[in-house]
Amino acid sequence: MPADYHTHTPLCRHAEGEPEGFIDAAIAAGLSEYGISDHAPHVPEPFDDWRMTVAELPSYFQWIERARAHAAGRIPVRAGLECDWLEGAESWIVDLAGRHSWDYLIGSVHYLGDWDFDHPKWLGRWAESDVDAVWTRYWKAYASMADSGLFDILAHPDLVKKFAHIPPGDLDRFYEPAIDAIAASGSAIELNTAGWYKTCAEAYPSPRFLELACSAGIGLVISSDAHAPTEVGRDFSRAIGLAKAAGYRETLLFDQRQRNSEPLR
Repeated sequence: MPADYHTHTPLCRHAEGEPEGFIDAAIAAGLSEYGISDHAPHVPEPFDDWRMTVAELPSYFQWIERARAHAAGRIPVRAGLECDWLEGAESWIVDLAGRHSWDYLIGSVHYLGDWDFDHPKWLGRWAESDVDAVWTRYWKAYASMADSGLFDILAHPDLVKKFAHIPPGDLDRFYEPAIDAIAASGSAIELNTAGWYKTCAEAYPSPRFLELACSAGIGLVISSDAHAPTEVGRDFSRAIGLAKAAGYRETLLFDQRQRNSEPLR
């Protein structure tokens, strides 16, 4: 199975399990590599209630070392962070990038201004929103994140569909500018299986976005977004089929922010 690089720890306050359990699950799933990429701290603090704090970064490094000790050479364990893209965040992400010997950094858009739009507490705000306008704003932010060149992997590209609020018509009008920006940046995207378990009932991104990404030469990783050991490598066989249908024949591996490829089997 491909590497699973997008996984979380209890430091984000909405995941559970111990590093040993995650490693055992990764080995049982037959993954080629396992990566840890919890929600990075953001400043000024307190920022929100679903990420580690700056003071908890040493505990995060200890978690990674516990995972590597338990893996004991049976599976490579990679160190990453999932960093939120917000206006003016560049200098903080550069700061975070220098705090550890990371294998990769993941960029995510969870916020539009002060609205963490994928949080269930905001379902009422969604009901009052112009969906087309929200999508326009989201994809502009996603393209800006790609343009920054700060990230190795860009997470769940169409997370904005999580609660099944999707504009009518041809969605290529949103996808194509983002595809252009991602291709120019050299960043990879992820095929995130967690979407199958959300209201949208579709992996992130949609099959159409995946086809456009493949045609543009954008690299791919497959991710579970695991928040518990039972979710590690979840639905990877199904995701491989989706990736192949879009034209992909390989996924990427990351080591010290350098990439290699491995074939999709």
